[in-house]
Amino acid sequence: MRTNYFQILLALSFTVLINTTVFSQDLPTRAKVIQPITQDIPLYTPSISVDSVAVKSITEAAQDTIRLDSVKLKKEFLTDNVKYHAKDYSSFNRLEQKLYLYNEAEVDYQDMNIKAGVIVIDYSKNEVYAGRIQDTSGVLTQKPVFTQGQSVVEPDSIRFNFDTKKALIFNSKTEQSGFNILAPIVKKENDSVVFMAKARFTTSEDVEDPDYYFKASKIKFVPGKKIVVGPTHMVIANVPTPIAVPFGFFPLTDTQTSGIIIPTFGEDSTRGYFLQNGGYYFAISDYVDLALLADYYTNGSYGFRAETTYATKYKFRGSAAFRYESLINSEKGFPDYSKSTVYNIRWSHSQDSKSNPNSSFSASVNLGSSSYYQQSVNQINTGNFLNNTLSSSVSYSKSFTGEPQVNLSVTATHSQNTQTEQINMTLPTFQGSVGRVFPFAPKTGSSKGIIQNINFQYSVRAENQIQTTDSLFFKPEMFEDARAGVQHNIPLSTNFKLFKHFSLSAGSTFQENWTFKTVEKYYDQDTDEVITESVNGFDAYRTYNFSTSLGTTIYGMFDFKKEGENPKIQAIRHVIRPAISYNINPSFDQYYDTYDVISADGTTQDSYSRFEESIFGSPNQNFSSSIGLSLANNFEAKVRDKDTTATEAKKVMLLNNLNFSTSYNIAGDSLQWSPVRVSGGTQILNNKMNINFGATLDPYALDNNNNKIDVYNINNNGSLFRLTSANLTLSYSLSNDLFSGEKKDEEDQRGIQENLRGGGRADDLFGVSQDFTDQSFFDNDDEEDEEKEDNEFYKFKIPWTLNLAYAVNYSNTQRQNEVSSHSLMFSGDVSLSPKWSVGASSGYDFKNLGFTYTQLRLERDLESWRMNFSWVPFSSRKSWYFFIGIKSSILSDLKYDKRLQPDQQL
Repeated sequence: MRTNYFQILLALSFTVLINTTVFSQDLPTRAKVIQPITQDIPLYTPSISVDSVAVKSITEAAQDTIRLDSVKLKKEFLTDNVKYHAKDYSSFNRLEQKLYLYNEAEVDYQDMNIKAGVIVIDYSKNEVYAGRIQDTSGVLTQKPVFTQGQSVVEPDSIRFNFDTKKALIFNSKTEQSGFNILAPIVKKENDSVVFMAKARFTTSEDVEDPDYYFKASKIKFVPGKKIVVGPTHMVIANVPTPIAVPFGFFPLTDTQTSGIIIPTFGEDSTRGYFLQNGGYYFAISDYVDLALLADYYTNGSYGFRAETTYATKYKFRGSAAFRYESLINSEKGFPDYSKSTVYNIRWSHSQDSKSNPNSSFSASVNLGSSSYYQQSVNQINTGNFLNNTLSSSVSYSKSFTGEPQVNLSVTATHSQNTQTEQINMTLPTFQGSVGRVFPFAPKTGSSKGIIQNINFQYSVRAENQIQTTDSLFFKPEMFEDARAGVQHNIPLSTNFKLFKHFSLSAGSTFQENWTFKTVEKYYDQDTDEVITESVNGFDAYRTYNFSTSLGTTIYGMFDFKKEGENPKIQAIRHVIRPAISYNINPSFDQYYDTYDVISADGTTQDSYSRFEESIFGSPNQNFSSSIGLSLANNFEAKVRDKDTTATEAKKVMLLNNLNFSTSYNIAGDSLQWSPVRVSGGTQILNNKMNINFGATLDPYALDNNNNKIDVYNINNNGSLFRLTSANLTLSYSLSNDLFSGEKKDEEDQRGIQENLRGGGRADDLFGVSQDFTDQSFFDNDDEEDEEKEDNEFYKFKIPWTLNLAYAVNYSNTQRQNEVSSHSLMFSGDVSLSPKWSVGASSGYDFKNLGFTYTQLRLERDLESWRMNFSWVPFSSRKSWYFFIGIKSSILSDLKYDKRLQPDQQL
């Protein structure tokens, strides 16, 4: 029995001796200065470890007579290895039980990291202290940086307890979800709760001297979850303001979170006070969200919006929106009282091409009330106020690989004129095609020759067309006059070289058209009118034609360079592409019927085709045989390069194209020549200016009633041609970078995307859609332009842009000799300073002598704030809108905005 106890005590003593020796050898003395090292601190513990084999043998020998006492081991103060590093020295004081780290000290323990000038680990209190050190000039440097998980704190000094996980932090500075928080004293309760006293928080990047901040008496801070504050007041430019709240709550999250959307308050001169764009945001999942927004006006008007976005990585992404507004104008009892409803539906969907290379689905939908953009009072629709067209397209296509390849597609389209309220739709259009088949092509090598190049295709198009109006949209009546049909095409063609320099192609097309509704006409003698009746049922007609064309390319060079000379214009290159074509279309009289018309002068017969109201029209009744003539030109110059080191001349395009085309109808009895169409275009000034022009020249004269007659104009004491119409369009984009030679930055696209989604222009010539309360319209990237900031003489380099669009149309078909339209549109932006920007969009109608829709814009960058002003000085949407608010999305509801709508007109 005594032997067993002695063995146990011996084993325990031996274990303690080994542990103590190892620990003493691993820690350096305080007086000894060592080289910078990085190593793990061994676990210092007075607990006793027992050899398991020895204990097992003792227990087995005495288990029938004695029961060993269980010794409860003391919990270790460090449960993991501590890694430390110091530049100057690392020293352990046995008497104080403290480890000293000096100069660029760093300690890692689990998820905690501390960097500081000096770090002291107190083993007796299980604490760590970190602080600053003085440099040679006496300035305190190397402030501690305390990192735990995602939380980063930069205080003057810190005390941290390894057991309780509590910490005292002095003069801390931390950042959470855009908030910069400064506090003189911070108590870190545990990993998830932090208390602060007399703290201030701001979204300003300049934490030491912020342009504004909130000062709170006490703050409870839960990293990654929330900030709860007590009595808080706002300070702007170190001046206290009366803006104060008794308490506040700020949710913090790195993921999508559902929540309330605070509405905008305002006043409308015609609809009263309002709450606008308030609602709720649903973060449904990582792939889809939903925002429900509503507007309410005190005169009874209201609006509703539902918007959602969705995305699946590497597959597809899209968005959808529904907007509805019930608008009341004036008051009941007044003659101008009215009540109307407008709506708008949008849907965009795009598929990643890598998800399925053989099939794709896309959608771009923009439909609704024709007057939506004109009547809507939402500021977001400013840029689409002048939009006259709404269009939509939803399509699915699939390809079947093989020889030949088969392609199928189904498309639904919509086109709506907001002025006439006319709507054209195809619901749906089916298209199928089979790739080209060369039946006589050799099995090896490329096909050559007239026989080898013979090929044919097959395509089918089935379409259901609907023509309706805005008032009948989405009602059963819109389908009453729907037209459906199917068209089959089989083109047969070949091509080959003729006399080496000419290319000749010939082809014939067979076409079969199916329809499900025809017409029947007869003359009603009682009512003295022609009656047209619809006949339901399947019917079809078949047509064919033949065409051939011959063309070549001629190159000409005008060389101005002589021996020993180096002129600025060295050569002009002229490329001519003449072509002649022949088309023959037989007459298909078998598809035409006649009816008798009885009048006082006798009985006459009129012909008609029962297919004339079919979706693809009626077959050709008159035989036609025509020759087409075309001439395409372009001009290019070689000029001396300004760069003296360049070895070759610089190419400059003079005219991209200058085209002439006409045709002669051989089978016609009169007016055999068609008007000559002239068109051209070019780009000049480093491709910044686009110029396009066109004209129509008619060789025939007019009679005294301004009707075209079969007499050449030159034989009627006139010129060779009559100019019946002409047009010229010019667009020009200018910026300061064009003259400085620097590369222009990417154009600011704020609000332009909303213009495009609404079917408007891809520029700001008609104004920019702006909703200053919506953060999605503004660039939240707070990176500053260092070049502008460092440029002391910024006034000598003012960034600016200018966009011009000029259009003029001339009409003289019946001797009216007038300019039908003549206008100039312009828009521009000027950065008066790195923080000030002004812009404008307007135009001038030279025919009606008046300015077009005008918008003036102003923006001021106030560091953490932004200020915007938009003004429409005249038109039916005359208004102004002022906004000032904090940039950060977390404080986006802290704002002031004021708008003034047009005065109520009685």
